[in-house]
Amino acid sequence: MKKQIWIGTLLYTLSTMVLFGLLYTLLNRNIGLFMALFFLLLLSLGFGYILSHYILSQKIRIDESLLHLTKEILHELNIPIATIEANSKLLKRTLKENEKGLKRLGRIDDASKRLERLYMELIYSIKKEIHTIEKEQVSLLLLIKERTDILKLQKRNPFILDIEPFDIYVDKIGFEKMLDNILINAMKYSDKSSTIEIKLEGSVLFIKDSGVGMDEVELITIYERYYQADSHVSGEGIGLALVKAYCDDEKIRIDISSQKGVGTVVRFDLSNVRTQV
Repeated sequence: MKKQIWIGTLLYTLSTMVLFGLLYTLLNRNIGLFMALFFLLLLSLGFGYILSHYILSQKIRIDESLLHLTKEILHELNIPIATIEANSKLLKRTLKENEKGLKRLGRIDDASKRLERLYMELIYSIKKEIHTIEKEQVSLLLLIKERTDILKLQKRNPFILDIEPFDIYVDKIGFEKMLDNILINAMKYSDKSSTIEIKLEGSVLFIKDSGVGMDEVELITIYERYYQADSHVSGEGIGLALVKAYCDDEKIRIDISSQKGVGTVVRFDLSNVRTQV
């Protein structure tokens, strides 16, 4: 790619020199300024098209190759995931009275479900790059119950739900990813036995934990990529940056308040995505 940049720079420099030379020549031949500028504009458009086509064509080819390769990998991933799930179900039937074996199969099931979820998120990310993801009407209560039921498989924090029927119109998978990020953070930075409360008041969704919390200085930087409230906890620290980006796209106002040693409360104002009855 560096070679293309240098060639592009050289072409740009040469085209600039040619254009200035033409302008000087045209003006010396007593051609009007506006006519000279018109000719230069046409030539500039031609040079610009050739230059941009030369520089971008290789990048487009590389992007298309990567996209094609990613699609093939995703297609191949789907086969082993389906195989693991199918064989796990068959083994459960043959190990009905083998408690230890069933526990091991349970862990395999949990891992395959997480792998399937990652697979679906990769497909979602690729689709989002190619075209706009369509929004759909979703029951907030059912969506949250589904996400918390999956997280309960980790046998960590209990969840307390206080949510009335409430429909939203959003990019569903994006909303699930955003919600998972917040709930996983709440679990990660809390004691395993402490509860996580999820409550809806009007159009505002509250997620409250009793974890390590953050002070005022930390709150200022929470949306920065690679930020982590506790450096001893594993993770890449990009979750809240993605949450904020999603909320901005959907026009969902997010507000986070926290106190060191007490816990954190995350508020989502869903007024702009609420389905009007």
